[in-house]
Amino acid sequence: MTRTSSLSAATLVVCSALAAGCAVTTHPSEPSTLGTSRGSRELEAVIEQPGPVELETVRSADWVVARAGLIDLDAPKAKAAGLHDGDEPIQIFFHALRHPQHGLFVVDSGTERALRDDREQAAVRGFATRFLNFEALKVHEPLGDWLARQHTPLAGVFLTHLHVDHVMGLPDAPAGTPIYVGKGEAAASSFMNVFAQSITDRTLLGKPALREWQFVADSAGAFDGVLDVFGDGSVWALWTPGHTPGSTSYLVRTPKGPVLLAGDTCHTRWGWDHTVAPGDFTADRVQNQSSLERLTQLVSRHPSIDVRLGHQH
Repeated sequence: MTRTSSLSAATLVVCSALAAGCAVTTHPSEPSTLGTSRGSRELEAVIEQPGPVELETVRSADWVVARAGLIDLDAPKAKAAGLHDGDEPIQIFFHALRHPQHGLFVVDSGTERALRDDREQAAVRGFATRFLNFEALKVHEPLGDWLARQHTPLAGVFLTHLHVDHVMGLPDAPAGTPIYVGKGEAAASSFMNVFAQSITDRTLLGKPALREWQFVADSAGAFDGVLDVFGDGSVWALWTPGHTPGSTSYLVRTPKGPVLLAGDTCHTRWGWDHTVAPGDFTADRVQNQSSLERLTQLVSRHPSIDVRLGHQH
C-alpha cells in the first residue's frame, strides 16, 4: 500500500468515527446495587407525605449559552411566542441531599475549584472552553469549597446525565466517591462526544466505575422506569430519556414537601411553563418532549411539588 493510499484509509477511518460518534466516556461502568424497582403508583401514594431528606440547592456558577440549545425554537409554541436564538442567562446548580440514615449525597456536581482558581488545570480546559463560551462562566460556589464546610463526608453523587456542565465539579469529589448515572448513559454514542469524551474522562479520573441505575418498565406507564433509591420512599429516580438516553430526574421527599429535580429534561422556566423541550443540546427531541410531558403531568396531579429545573430557578 502506498503512503497516499494509507493516508486515505486513515482519513476514511477518522471520518467514519466522526460520523458515528463515540461514547460520552471511556470510564468503566457497572450495574448499581442501590435502588429498588417500584411503580409510579407506589411513588404517587407517598409523594405528598412529608419526608426525612433535607435538601439544599447551590448555585455554583452563572453562565450564558445559546437559547436554541435550551429551547426547541422549532416547536409551534416557541414560534407563536416569537422566540429566536440569542444569549440566554443560566445557572449551574448542584443539589445536596442529607438523609438521616444514609448520609450526604449531591445531585449533579456544579463546578470545580480550578475553574475559578486555575483554569489551565481544570478538567474542562483548552479549546473546549472557547467552544463552550467559558469566557461567560462566572464561578460562585465550587463543589470543593462547599464540601470543605460540611461536617459529613460525601456518600455519593447522583447525576442527571453526563453532559459536561453536570460533571465538571466531579474533580472536587473525593476519589472513592460512588457516582450513579442513568441506564445506558455511559455507552451512549454521539457525534458531540468526539469533542467531549476526553473532558468527561478527566472529570472522572480516580473515581470508581460509574454505577448505572437498573430501571425496568413502570407497570403504570407513567415513566420509563421508577426506582426507590434508598428503599424507604424518600428519594426516587425517574428515568426521563431524550435529552440523553440515560437522563434521570429525582423526586425528593423533604419535611417541607416534595421537590422535583428535573435535570435537563427541561432547562428553562419558559420551557417548563409552556411544556417545550430543549433544542440543539438534546439527543432526541421527540423522546425528550414525551419525558417532559410526563413530568408536567406528575406535577399537575401533585401541585405541591417544588420544581427545580436544570439551569434556571
